[in-house]
Amino acid sequence: MTEVNKNEAPRTASPESLRMLRGITVLLMLLWAPRVLATPPNWAADAIWYQIFPERFRNGDPKNDPIPASLEGTWPYEVPAGWKVSPWTSDWYALQPWEQASGKDFYHNAQLRRYGGDLQGILDRLDYLKDLGVNALYLNPIFDSPSLHKYGAARYHHIDRHFGPDPAGDAALFAAEDPADPTTWRWSAADRLFLKLIREAHRRKMRIIIDGVFNHTGTTFWALQQARREGPGSRFARWFHITRWDDPATPTDEFDYRGWSGIKDLPEIQRDAENLHPEVRQHFHSIVRRWMDPNGSGNPEEGIDGWRVDVAAEVPMGFWKEFRGWVQAINSQAFITGEIWWEDYSANTFRNARPWLDQAFDGVMNYRFGDAVFQFLNQPRSITPAQFAEALELQHRHYGYDRCLALQNLLGSHDTSRVGSAVVNPVARQDHGASLKEDRGYDPRAPNAAEKSRWRQMIALQFLSPGAPYLYYGDEVGMWGADDPDCRKPMVWADLHYMPEKRLPFGHERPADAVTVDTAQAKYYRDWIQRRHAHPALRRGDYRTLPLEQRFGLLAFERRWQEDRIIALFNPRDTPVRISPQDLGLQDLRLWKQEPPHPADSTAIEVPAHQYRILTHR
Repeated sequence: MTEVNKNEAPRTASPESLRMLRGITVLLMLLWAPRVLATPPNWAADAIWYQIFPERFRNGDPKNDPIPASLEGTWPYEVPAGWKVSPWTSDWYALQPWEQASGKDFYHNAQLRRYGGDLQGILDRLDYLKDLGVNALYLNPIFDSPSLHKYGAARYHHIDRHFGPDPAGDAALFAAEDPADPTTWRWSAADRLFLKLIREAHRRKMRIIIDGVFNHTGTTFWALQQARREGPGSRFARWFHITRWDDPATPTDEFDYRGWSGIKDLPEIQRDAENLHPEVRQHFHSIVRRWMDPNGSGNPEEGIDGWRVDVAAEVPMGFWKEFRGWVQAINSQAFITGEIWWEDYSANTFRNARPWLDQAFDGVMNYRFGDAVFQFLNQPRSITPAQFAEALELQHRHYGYDRCLALQNLLGSHDTSRVGSAVVNPVARQDHGASLKEDRGYDPRAPNAAEKSRWRQMIALQFLSPGAPYLYYGDEVGMWGADDPDCRKPMVWADLHYMPEKRLPFGHERPADAVTVDTAQAKYYRDWIQRRHAHPALRRGDYRTLPLEQRFGLLAFERRWQEDRIIALFNPRDTPVRISPQDLGLQDLRLWKQEPPHPADSTAIEVPAHQYRILTHR
């Protein structure tokens, strides 16, 4: 891949005619494409996804750690006296000295915590991820922002200064640019390190996508701040829903605007029913080009492999169709996945993502799948095997089966409790009341052996089902945690010694849990990842439900791709189930390998209580 010059503005290697040809190509795509515009790239069905929350993955460079000034401009708009970066290996709920001195509780202080995770930490652990078997990375927002989560950007054209090696130098570089003029943009030290991360990921045959937040910005976003300074006549005033301007004759700052979902920390981008404001779209187009084709050379290998787009259902479809055109013009094998989630949160109903998959996206974060898995294998007596199968098949009918092969089948994310805590608290529905803040009866302890067994059943079902398996960082080493902020603990690494968890968020103590790498869990994940890579039936094969519920109470299905055949049997009952080969339509069981291993028996198949069995055609 071509190296990016250290401090020069990105140069366009291709001639003007090539840029014009690209524009014509996008126009023709929009005018002449069939109704179904979005077709997933070839590699999406083969993906093993791994989500990284960069601030909490690995501190690879303590010299770039956040400082008190880096918290200015984000909630709660104060920097406590004595603030310091939190120790990576500390007891999660234990308050640090500056937190104790603040007089505020854990949930207030958790938003002020920084642990120092950065891009160097991800680079240092790429080989770990490669050895795990991961081949697709999704990074939560990495653009410059004072916030913990980076969903409130200050600028989209630079990586966060504290994720790179020279925060002070990057800040000086930012100040010398005109953020409204891409010809003035330079490459910061953090930008260059991110481009190195892309190169190193690609060298290991790993794809990398990043979070695109095009619905809202942060309060420090450069255009909002410029509008604030310049007043109603500012061209950037049209970029936002500004509802009131400051009156300089009063001591109060009356400046006000619409925040996403009423949250003032996240100013909402101006739009109409069809699209975002034209000038904002132009800016976002420059952002897409910058990160997908950094040198302007037309070689997509130099850039990211796609986008995960935030709160996608709240952005007009016209924007997403245009966005897809920009992305496809650069890299026809890029992957766009959307956060399409609740239709009615209180009623636990999910949106049908078909309109977005028809017109703009290659996949979605498949919370529908995770919710069905939890109801079937985790929540007591919630849904039957037949109801789970119907939930899966309904999604196949809604989206089309081939598209479902590219969906990101997840069991947890940065917005939900970890699966390691979901098995301890099976009554809590996905994304509903899964924390001590909302439910004092919620149990924050580590899962026990029986609960881990249930977790492993869910992993097996995740890897056997149609769709791309998706790990949230730390799942593979047995991490647990309630909903945000507890699902965003620092990653557990074998080379670090962690304090046991024994505190509670309201000051009490509980029985201590050791915080260590669960090597058995890591091996279990690695084995399933290897199995997925080894069997095209699990990545691209057909799916057929086998009718075994009425007689045996089992969930049974077959995945098949040419001669590669796998049969999966899940027993949610309290007693073992024994079936004959003929019940599965098999003539000779000796032609099938049973897993987990089973004593040689050509006459029957036994599925233990609350366990599974898979049969692989030899």
